[in-house]
Amino acid sequence: MTQTSLISPLALLDHAWEYWIDTTQRSTLFLDVMRERSNIAIEHAQHGKPPLLAFDYELLIDARSLSVPCNYMLLRVLPSAGINTDSNKRPYVIIDPRAGHGAGIGGFKADSQVGVALRAGHPVYFVGFYPDPVPGQRLQDVMQAEALFIEEVAKRHPQASKPCVIGNCQAGWAVAGLAALRPEIMGPIVLNGAPLSYWAGSDEQNPMRYAGGVNGGSWMAALSADLGGGVFDGAHLVKNFENLNPANTLWSKPYHLYANIDTEAPRYLEFERWWGGHFRMTGDEIEAIVNQLFIGNKLASGQIQTANGDKIDLHKITSPIIVFASWGDDITPPAQALNWIIDLYGHESAIVEEGQIIVYLLHKDVGHLGIFVGGKVARKQHAELVNVMEMVESLPPGLYEMVIDTKTADLAYAELEQGDYTVSFETRTIEQLRLVDPDTRSDEAVFSTVAQVSEINETIYKNTLRPVLQAVITPEMGAWSRKLSPSAVKNYAYSDFNPLMAGIANQAEQVRQARQVASEDNFFRGLEQQASEMIMASLNSYRDLRNAASSSYVKTLYGAWGLGAIFPPAAPLEEAVRKQAEQRLDTLKTEAEPEFEAGGFTEGLARLFILAMHHSGGIERRSFLIADQIQLPEIDPIEWRKAVDAQTLLISLDAERAMASLPKLLKNLAERKRAVEIVTKVTMLTPELEDPSSPLAIKAKELLGIKTSRAKPAAKASKTGDA
Repeated sequence: MTQTSLISPLALLDHAWEYWIDTTQRSTLFLDVMRERSNIAIEHAQHGKPPLLAFDYELLIDARSLSVPCNYMLLRVLPSAGINTDSNKRPYVIIDPRAGHGAGIGGFKADSQVGVALRAGHPVYFVGFYPDPVPGQRLQDVMQAEALFIEEVAKRHPQASKPCVIGNCQAGWAVAGLAALRPEIMGPIVLNGAPLSYWAGSDEQNPMRYAGGVNGGSWMAALSADLGGGVFDGAHLVKNFENLNPANTLWSKPYHLYANIDTEAPRYLEFERWWGGHFRMTGDEIEAIVNQLFIGNKLASGQIQTANGDKIDLHKITSPIIVFASWGDDITPPAQALNWIIDLYGHESAIVEEGQIIVYLLHKDVGHLGIFVGGKVARKQHAELVNVMEMVESLPPGLYEMVIDTKTADLAYAELEQGDYTVSFETRTIEQLRLVDPDTRSDEAVFSTVAQVSEINETIYKNTLRPVLQAVITPEMGAWSRKLSPSAVKNYAYSDFNPLMAGIANQAEQVRQARQVASEDNFFRGLEQQASEMIMASLNSYRDLRNAASSSYVKTLYGAWGLGAIFPPAAPLEEAVRKQAEQRLDTLKTEAEPEFEAGGFTEGLARLFILAMHHSGGIERRSFLIADQIQLPEIDPIEWRKAVDAQTLLISLDAERAMASLPKLLKNLAERKRAVEIVTKVTMLTPELEDPSSPLAIKAKELLGIKTSRAKPAAKASKTGDA
């Protein structure tokens, strides 16, 4: 009302005419973009839906030709002009997720996981897949093919360290499982947005986890595959993703294109080229995923077995593990990405005892897809992960959070830091990890009951309806059902195959030549934006009500007063593992008693270094760069690594005892002074140590009997105090 009163009737007519021309032209251009989108999708399908990488590549292995075939492929990514890679550098193997869409998201843009590794000089290999699975294909067959791929990459780079394997989303849990079965073939593994704790999450952040309970379990996945003639259409998974945010799917995304049609089309078409390509799985694959992972949550508990009887035990992973998650991810929130660590180890000493290195990295707000395709994420988080990968392997065993900060001008040893960021690895305990998202475990018992009910429902389905459907629905009928799916029909309806779309391209070209954009202060353009906000708010309200209803329904139906009374939930895995870890901790303390005073300079230096690291709360990248400048020819690198592992365990068992017995290892004053000088320089604690009133200096003097302060020039004595 206020805005209208400020506009004269004549001016309002001018606004209306201007808006009419603008919105008519935008509608034509919008329709033309829909036409282009559909043409691109059809053309991409006609070419077999190859991986959508922003880089050239060559096919090395087509797993469809293996003795145990599957629809996966190994590609060697070819560096772009001006980028040189070193075959002796650690190769990177990036495995894309097969979760409804096709391959390419890990290298979708120049600034991507592929791009940052190439620019750092590393050879890069990409694991993609074809649209259709090989008949009878199983998850085990895929894992065997991926193992062969990694072995082939290692053979091509005999002088390099073992390949770093990156698993995105679905590929993340697959990589974790493969690393447990074949730990000897790979180097560090990076799990990006990968759900390994499927029951974890919260009502607000992860509503998708209630879908299994609403549908009565996994039988719906089996039904979908049977209706597809034994093939599960990835369009179902994509639809689930889209349903999470109906405001974005139904309105925000298309309206953003419509409102910014003059500039938004290229970005929209680039993304839709990937988003609109749906890939398939066999019924066996989707049933295994839903039963064992999404509903069964069997990975961390070690309940999954291959067809050969091999148990997937994540304890057997020997490679360093890096987990990247985001608070803005509603597909794999931090709890789903991290809680498996709590369930697997129970206490940080168990991580140390196994010699394992686990690093997690949390983003504040990027969404699920942004973890893989976000340009800013690639230039910061993924680039820094590549830069510090060798350092991760050098960390003492334990649990760390990787923190990336903007580099400041007054930073100590700033010249050692390349780029715009500093990186530190802050030590964490299992208890601290629990506090990352403390309220996400309270309702996991409900999902234990859901899993039990799911098994019953699936058994009933497989013994009643499935035989009928499999007798009636042929693979050919399933193929036709996919060709006539809503997304496929929509593509043909908007494409040049539809005679009604004839002339749209010419009309759009004429509009571009005579384009008249409404002014920013156009009254009707403002009404349009207000209407858009109202529609968004309405759809968001619907989403919130739907999610709340789903959560309430599942908790009521499967809770203690519902089916939970008939199918009591299993005891939380976390509690049993914690008790086991605490008992093991007591045993380890007794067994390690003689080790606290055993060793010489190498062990003493390692113990002092780890104590100093814990005193600082972690270690920074600069410390590794400083350490590279220090020559210690008398210490063998292999023996040093053994000493670091052993001393880290002792400190995790009893830090006070380890500190008190340090003089037994550094047996004379010369060794103690040298060890302190090296450690404080590397950990950048020299200024603190040289302050005689600091707790660190006082402790060093009491414990080791050495003077740590340094004489200051007389002119500065009044400011610094007597040294």
